[in-house]
Amino acid sequence: MLQLSTPSLRDSILRHLTYSFGKDPEHAILEDWRMALSYAVRDRIVDAWFKATHQTYETGAKRVYYLSMEFLIGRLLEDGIVNLELVEEAKSALAEFSKDYNDVLADEPDAALGNGGLGRLAACFLESLSTIGCPAHGYGIRYEHGLFRQSFVGGRQVEQPELWLGQRHAWEFERPEVRYRIGFGGHVTNHGETVRWHPAEEVEAEAFDTPVVGWKGRWANTLRLWSGRAIHPFDLAAFNHGDYAAAAAPEALARTISRVLYPDDTTEQGKELRLKQEYFLTGAALRDILRRFNNQFGDLRKLPSKVAIQLNDTHPAIAGPELIRILHDERGIPFDESMDIARNTLSYTNHTLLPEALESWGEALFGRLLPRHIQIIDQIDNEHANRNPSRTQSMRADHQVKMGQLSFVMAHKVNGVSALHTELMKTTVFEELHNLHPDRIVNQTNGVTPRRWLLACNPRLAGLITESIGEVWVDDLEQLEKLEPYIEDAGWLDRYGKVKRDNKVELSNWMGQAHGFHVDPDMIFDVQIKRLHEYKRQHLNILETIAHWLEIRDNPDADWTPRLKLFAGKAAPGYFFAKDIIRLINDAAAVINADPLTNKYLKIAFLPNYNVTLAERLVPAADLSEQISTAGKEASGTGNMKFALNGAPTVGTLDGANVEIRDHVGAENFFLFGMTAEEVMERRMVESHAQKAIAADPRLARALEVIREGRFSPAEPERYHNITGNLEGADYFLVCSDFSDYWRAQREVDAAFKDQQGWARMAAFNTARSGWFSSDRTIRGYMKDIWDAKSLLD
Repeated sequence: MLQLSTPSLRDSILRHLTYSFGKDPEHAILEDWRMALSYAVRDRIVDAWFKATHQTYETGAKRVYYLSMEFLIGRLLEDGIVNLELVEEAKSALAEFSKDYNDVLADEPDAALGNGGLGRLAACFLESLSTIGCPAHGYGIRYEHGLFRQSFVGGRQVEQPELWLGQRHAWEFERPEVRYRIGFGGHVTNHGETVRWHPAEEVEAEAFDTPVVGWKGRWANTLRLWSGRAIHPFDLAAFNHGDYAAAAAPEALARTISRVLYPDDTTEQGKELRLKQEYFLTGAALRDILRRFNNQFGDLRKLPSKVAIQLNDTHPAIAGPELIRILHDERGIPFDESMDIARNTLSYTNHTLLPEALESWGEALFGRLLPRHIQIIDQIDNEHANRNPSRTQSMRADHQVKMGQLSFVMAHKVNGVSALHTELMKTTVFEELHNLHPDRIVNQTNGVTPRRWLLACNPRLAGLITESIGEVWVDDLEQLEKLEPYIEDAGWLDRYGKVKRDNKVELSNWMGQAHGFHVDPDMIFDVQIKRLHEYKRQHLNILETIAHWLEIRDNPDADWTPRLKLFAGKAAPGYFFAKDIIRLINDAAAVINADPLTNKYLKIAFLPNYNVTLAERLVPAADLSEQISTAGKEASGTGNMKFALNGAPTVGTLDGANVEIRDHVGAENFFLFGMTAEEVMERRMVESHAQKAIAADPRLARALEVIREGRFSPAEPERYHNITGNLEGADYFLVCSDFSDYWRAQREVDAAFKDQQGWARMAAFNTARSGWFSSDRTIRGYMKDIWDAKSLLD
């Protein structure tokens, strides 16, 4: 790839500053410099983007389309600079204008297009698809406000609009010529064999394209996001009659569809909006896919040979009925044939073993919004029942439309995202369907892109690795195994340990400056960062922390290992139990951090507004990775992979990809605790299992008691009775039953951390043996086992 020299990049920055933004260097603000650098880098990405697009058309290659409600892409400027290998050139060019590279990068807002692991995985996959050179498009929604910006008031989560588009967005190209009408409601008519849906309400989906460049700029694919627009955005007659609100109402209603990620669906209006969003995304994507296919190939019966559509979770599950509707109702292909074409084109990734997390929609709502689709679902269901007369589960049951069942039946392949999760799918949520279709479920264990999650976010460690084994690891992560001989060199291991401590010092300094929270970088940095959910068990973590604090108070002069407990993550606005866990952590932190007897040994921080950028600060500095979900509940996880790759041993259960991480890094470099998935199911059958666990462990009983008595909420002693009542009662996620073993594992961590050389060895083996957890490897698996797609770079 032709490199940009520093003078060339400097000239490009100055040109964009002048002609794209109308500023001279003397009057430009930081945002102007960031935008000018972004445009200079984007110019280079566009060259690769056009070249890749032309090659795809010329070869007639099969394309992959990845449909996801989330793409948590984070900041894109550093991604582009790193993948184009322009880091030093960018630093030097900005320095010539007396601008600091890190300050310019930090000015970019996080693209608020996702919530957690689902969206971050999708972003990793897009980058790996480009690195590998597989022709692909991602399809999502261009949320104006994303999820929400999180802050804490009195320890409570407060949700505010996420204004990521309040600044100019450098990376997208608006495509006003690419618009599709998306309908809702209305009625269906039949004229002989012809069926027509007549929507009562329509909006337009307008395309915005972001190029996604791979390593070394050899290939770039497209992330196409849809924004809601009104077909007739302004009612002049209403305006002239003085009804100004009514005049603008069509535009406001259309924009609502793409305004916020995951509207609160505890209300009927929220449910309706969410279903509209899912159909809006899927309907626009399928029209776009078929337009592109028709222009190049024409014969829709060849669709599966040229198109692979991956459904990321059940959110785009409506793709099956919608594709059938287009093929049958609009293009005249017989229904059975349309169904076979659709099934051979679609595949589905399952991300959950929680039955309640497999989406379902009330029949009344679904039928009102999508009357033709509910008819098609019934036809699909009947066809499936006729072919499989032993079947007992239907896509419509208890007045609900079951999107998990629909996704499975309408996919030619269904994949889990870790080895354990895939096997559990076969015996839990999809047991009957697996027995009917034993070849349909396959495994594709998740991975993370090493470009962002090591090379970019941890330059100190990346530099040490490259100095030791060369650069080949960046797009062949399993080359990290070549580090193992270096781990036996005490001098090299000291350098590895210094990398971690320098990262911790940097994080400590930032927390002091940004949050006024000061901590000793020689403490264990014990980190749990993920979406708040009971099965992820942040409350197990804080419960053990409280018990540990009480033990330190009992004997403050003992040889305790100092520890910082770091939390970050958002709770869904309507998930009140999860929000109570956040408040408990913050309330406990206020008391424990202020305790002069213990605060040199134990501190707690819950950092607000978790996003990709915050993760990029925390992951390189973490000593210990908390992966403590109830066994059998976490599908995979990707945070666990990022931590291990960056040298943080795991304390965790045998859940999700933890199982494979432990297998790869070695049991001796992993702190295992807790019941297995089988033992979890057995334990739930034990009467009063929580009470038995509490009675057996005085530390657990005392921690619950101090919460219950209001030690952390003296003005409102009953504040956490819902949490203590849950743990002392049903305790479905078995916090109490796993507490004692979690305590044991944490004391093993304390002891191991005292031996700094031994700890560095554990951390280094985690790095050296995590190469398998690359999203490049995952994508190659999808290409071979599911999509039958080829790289155009091989």
